Amino acid sequence: MKNTMHCAPTSMGRSFVPFAPFWVGLALWICTVCPQNPTLCAQSVKQYPLKDFFRNPEAAGYQISPDGTKLLFCAPYKNRLNLFVQEIGKDKPLRITDLTERDPLDFYWKGNDAVLFEIDSKGDENTQIFVVSPNGGKPKNLTPFQNVQAAVIDNLEDHPTDILVSLNKRNPEIFDLYRLNVKTGEIKSEVENPGYHDEWLADNAGVVRLAVGGTGETRSVYYRDKPGQDFRTVMTVNYRETFKPLFFDFDDKHLYAASNIGRDKAAVVKFDPLSAKEVEVVFEHPTVDVETLWRSKKRKKIIAVEYDFEKRRLEILDKEFEQQFAALKQALKGAAAEIHVDWNRDETQWIVYATSDRDPGRYWLYDAQKQKATPLSATMPWLDPEDMAEMKPIKFEARDGMVLYGYLTLPKGKAPKNLPMILNPHGGPWWRDYWGFNPEVQFFANRGYAVLQINFRGSTGYGRRYTEAGYKQWGQKMQDDLTDGVQWAVKQGYADPKRIAIYGASYGGYAALCGLAFTPEIYACGIDYVGVSNLFTWLQDIPPYWKPFEFQFNEMVGHPVKDKDMLTAASPIFHIDKIQAPLLVIHGANDPRVKQKEADQIVAALKKRGVEVEYLLKTNEGHGFTNEENRLEAYMLIEKFLSKHLGVPTGEKE
Repeated sequence: MKNTMHCAPTSMGRSFVPFAPFWVGLALWICTVCPQNPTLCAQSVKQYPLKDFFRNPEAAGYQISPDGTKLLFCAPYKNRLNLFVQEIGKDKPLRITDLTERDPLDFYWKGNDAVLFEIDSKGDENTQIFVVSPNGGKPKNLTPFQNVQAAVIDNLEDHPTDILVSLNKRNPEIFDLYRLNVKTGEIKSEVENPGYHDEWLADNAGVVRLAVGGTGETRSVYYRDKPGQDFRTVMTVNYRETFKPLFFDFDDKHLYAASNIGRDKAAVVKFDPLSAKEVEVVFEHPTVDVETLWRSKKRKKIIAVEYDFEKRRLEILDKEFEQQFAALKQALKGAAAEIHVDWNRDETQWIVYATSDRDPGRYWLYDAQKQKATPLSATMPWLDPEDMAEMKPIKFEARDGMVLYGYLTLPKGKAPKNLPMILNPHGGPWWRDYWGFNPEVQFFANRGYAVLQINFRGSTGYGRRYTEAGYKQWGQKMQDDLTDGVQWAVKQGYADPKRIAIYGASYGGYAALCGLAFTPEIYACGIDYVGVSNLFTWLQDIPPYWKPFEFQFNEMVGHPVKDKDMLTAASPIFHIDKIQAPLLVIHGANDPRVKQKEADQIVAALKKRGVEVEYLLKTNEGHGFTNEENRLEAYMLIEKFLSKHLGVPTGEKE
C-alpha cells in the first residue's frame, strides 16, 4: 500500500488544495461539569506562542524502505524541511538534501536505493521531480523543463528503475504519459494523450491499460488489453458522475473504482472493463461517499475500506487484518483516535501514524510479527493534546430545509456562551472539511475564539445531490448556508453576534468577501486569503491545464456571457459600496489558480472608498504560503487584526 505523505503541517495553503487529501449527526457541546451554570466551568488553559502552531514539524512523513531496513522522513534544517534517512536500529539519521528555497511537496522511496521528491519554484506549481541517494549526494533533477508541471502517476514499485510520470511539455493544456528511468534519467513517451485524458491507471505489471477523461458534458473510460494497442471507449458518463479508478485486481482482469453511477453516494465497486459493468459493490454508505480501499499485496487480499462520516471510519473486511489491527491498537495503548499505516514489501514492518482532533500526531515503528511498537517522533511535541480544544461534528437545517454538516470547535476552559467566533469556510469549493487536528483551528481556539466550519452545499463527500445543489450558487445559496450556520451558532448561544469574523482561503477567501458585501450586518471583520474577488477575471485567467475543464466551470460556476448578470451579482468587486467592515487580504504573487489581480483589485477599490483594508503580498509564494517565515508573518498579522476588531487579547509576544 503506497502511502506518500506531505510533510508540511496543515495550515493556510494546505487545507484547501483540491488535490490532495482530508478529515455529520448533531452533537451539541454540553458542559458536563456544571450544566446549570456554565460560567463556573471556565478554567485556566495554557496559552501557547503563535509559532508553536505554525512552525515546521519536529519530524513528519515517515516511510519505510521496501526491504524494511531504513526510514525516510522530513525534518527542519536551516528553516526549511529537508529529507533524512535513518537505518533502523541506529540513533542518528543522515540528512540527504540541502533545500533552502522551498519545502518538498512530496517524497517517497523508489526501491531501496533511491528517494524521489517533488518541488516547485516560489509557489508556481510547475513541479519538478528529483532523485537522491539514501546515502546522500547531490540530488538530480529528472524533469528539468521550464514552465512544465510534472507528476508521478505510478511509482512502479515492482520495477527496479522506472516510474510513470505525466508532463504537459508538448501542450500546456494536456498531460502526456512518460516512462522515466530514475537511475539514467532517460525519459521515453509511454502514451501520447489523444485528447484530454486526466487519469491513468497501470496494472500490476506496470502496463498502462486504463484512462479517464473528457472536456465537455461527458467523461469517458478508455481501456486496452496490452501495451501498444489503441485505447477503446468502454463507458461514457455525464461529467456530474464519478468514476475514479483505484487499482487493478490482483489478476489484472478487473479493477476497483469509486463510482456514483446509478447512485447518489459514491461506492467502492469491482468493475469489469470488458463488459463495462459492475461485478460487485464492495462497500457503500447511506450518508457519505466511499472512495478509499486498502489492500494487502503480499496476501492478495482486499482488507479494509476507509470513509469519513463525522470522523474517519475504517471498515475491516479481512479476518486476518482485523486481528493484526487489533494487536496494533493494543500495542499503541490507546494513543489516538485515528490510526494510519504503511508497510514494507513483506508487510512485517509498519509505519504507524496516530492522530486526533486534539493530537497533532505521532509516529511509531511497529513490528507486526513481534507485535511491538517503537516510538519514532511526535510531529509537534511542544503542543500538549490536553490543552487543545475538541472538534465537535454538527448538523443543522438551512433555510430551505436542506440538512448541512460541519464542525464546531469551542475554546477549552471558557464557558460555551457568547464567544467571539470565526466562521471558516473551506476552499475548493469542491472539497470538504474533515474532523482532525487543524493547527489553524486550534490556534484560534487557544486564543479564545469559537471556530465554525460548514460543509455548505457544493461541498464534496456527501453524494451527488449535495454537491450539485451548489452548482451556479456561488455567492447565493452556498453563501446563505454560511449565513444560516452563523445564525444557528448565535441561536444556540455559542456566538456573540457582535463579535463574528469570516476568514477563509481560496473559495473560502471569496466567501469572506461575499460575507462582507452581501451580509455586512453580520461580520465585524473579514480575512480573504488567496480568494477570488471577480468571477469574470478569475475564469478568464485559469491556468492552461484547467482549460480542458472549462465546460464544467461554466456549468458549475457560470458562463461569462450566458450568465453575465448572475456572475456580476455574485462578484464582490461589483459590490464594493456595501462593504463596511475592515478587511485583511493575503496573497501569493505566483499563484497560478487565483491570480494576484484578484487581490489587487479588491484592495484598490476599498482603499479608494476609504474602507480599512490591510494587504500582505509575498513575492515568493503561490496558492498558499509554504515557507515557514511567511506563514508566521501571516498569522501574526491575522492575530493582531482579529484582536483589534473582535476585542480579544493577543497571545504572548513572539
